[in-house]
Amino acid sequence: MIRKALIIGVNYYQNAQQLYGCVNDAHSVEAVLERDSDGTKNFQTKLITSNGPDSKLTRKDLKNNIEELFQGNPGTALFYFAGHGHVENTGGYLLTSECEHGDSGIPMTELLDIAYNSKAQNKIIILDCCHAGAAGNFSVNKDVSILSDGMTILTATSADQYAKEEKGSGVFTKLLVDALYGSAANLLGQVTPGSVYAHIDQAIGDWGQRPIFKTNVKKFMPLRIAQPPIPLADLRMLTELFVDKWKDYQLDPTYEPERSEEQKSLYPDPVEENTQKFEILQKYNRVNLVTPVDAPHMWHAAMFSKSCKLTTLGERYWDLVKNKYI
Repeated sequence: MIRKALIIGVNYYQNAQQLYGCVNDAHSVEAVLERDSDGTKNFQTKLITSNGPDSKLTRKDLKNNIEELFQGNPGTALFYFAGHGHVENTGGYLLTSECEHGDSGIPMTELLDIAYNSKAQNKIIILDCCHAGAAGNFSVNKDVSILSDGMTILTATSADQYAKEEKGSGVFTKLLVDALYGSAANLLGQVTPGSVYAHIDQAIGDWGQRPIFKTNVKKFMPLRIAQPPIPLADLRMLTELFVDKWKDYQLDPTYEPERSEEQKSLYPDPVEENTQKFEILQKYNRVNLVTPVDAPHMWHAAMFSKSCKLTTLGERYWDLVKNKYI
C-alpha cells in the first residue's frame, strides 16, 4: 500500500518575520518518516524547504503539491507544514514565502477540502505553525464535517496561540520526532497518531502552547514501526509462562540469579532454566504486563517465594498472543 508524505518547511518570508527552525524541523520529520527502525521503507517522502530568496515557496507551488499528495488512492497521505500561520475571522491560513497579507496564504479550509475529497484511506495533516488549531474549526460545506472517514488532524497550537521555537527547532516538532523514533511506541513498536498526541500532550503539560488532535478513524494505522520495548519473541511467550491468564505464576529463589554471599548459604542455588524465565518476567514487569504479588519488587517475589500475575494490560496482550494476532 502506497504511503506518501509531503513535508514542508518555510524559513524565508519576503514580507514577514524570518523563521529559523522550520527547515531543520522538516528535515527531521522526513528523516524519521522515511524508514522504519529496521531500515525498511516507510513513507515515500517529498521534502520542500525555503531558506532564502533562491528557494522561496509560492502559494501556487504549495497548492499544486498538496493536490498531488492527495491524488490517486494511496493507503496513507500525510501532510506536514512548518512555517508561519495566520488566523482572522475568515479562518486560518498557511503562509508561503511571497505572502503580503495573512489572508493571501493557503486557507486551511482549502487544504482540508482537498484532503476531504481525496480517496486516500488515511489522511493525516500535521501543522507546526501559529494558530494551527484553526484547522478543523470550519466545515468544508454546511452540515458536513471536515473530518471525513480516515482523516486525522494534529496541530502544534490552538487557533489563538503562537507556536514556540527552542534552540532552532519547534517545541511541537521536537516532541513529534521523539515520539516517532519510539517514545510513543506500543509493545509492538507501533507509533500511531493517537500515541503521538498522548506523548506530546503529556510532555507539554500545562504550558501555554496546547496541541490539538481531531480524528475520524475506525482504527489507527501506524505512522512508523520503531524498536519494540520488548522483543516480540519474548512477548509471544506470555501464553507459555501463563498457561492460564487468571492464575498467578509461582516463584521461588531458584529464579533469581543475584544474591549476596550470606544469602547463598540461606537459599537454594539458581536454576538456569528458571533464571531465563525470570529474565523475561522482569521484562514484562518493566512494561507493565506483570506485577509481583504481595512483594514490592520482582526480586522480593522470587527470594521470598511469592508469585507474580498479569496486569490488565498483560491480560489483553495474553489474548492477542493466544489468538495469534501477535
